Amino acid sequence: MMRDPDGVRQAAFTASDPDSREEFDAWMARQRASDDVIQRVIVADGSFAGTVAAFTVDGDREVSFWTAREVWGRGIATEALRQLVSIEPVRPLFARCAAHNAGSIEVLRHNGFTELSRTTSFAPGLGREVEEIVFVLLPALDGV
Repeated sequence: MMRDPDGVRQAAFTASDPDSREEFDAWMARQRASDDVIQRVIVADGSFAGTVAAFTVDGDREVSFWTAREVWGRGIATEALRQLVSIEPVRPLFARCAAHNAGSIEVLRHNGFTELSRTTSFAPGLGREVEEIVFVLLPALDGV
């Protein structure tokens, strides 16, 4: 799934070599070894459809998700992120997304994330600089 050329183009900020099994295994080992990471499998129609995760980077709590192309546009990622956000207590909660990734932007917006800032960074999945949007989910205001 994470080697799918369309998915890599959409995500942009991927492993430098999506075909490297060693790089993937090392990344998964780091995820599993960290007490800080919440990672869940997304299931659709009884089969593996992706992953959703929460983790800390430079003191900020972030979320990430990746779904197989076969489930794009069906609300699967939106629901998976909703469920993750419901068990992740930390706010503000951040997410990053390539500005050209309309699907992921919609998933984030449907879950209450709003655009915080934009920057340009090197995207290994595309081999060039790409505009990246930082989103934030703020704490709910009681009584509002």
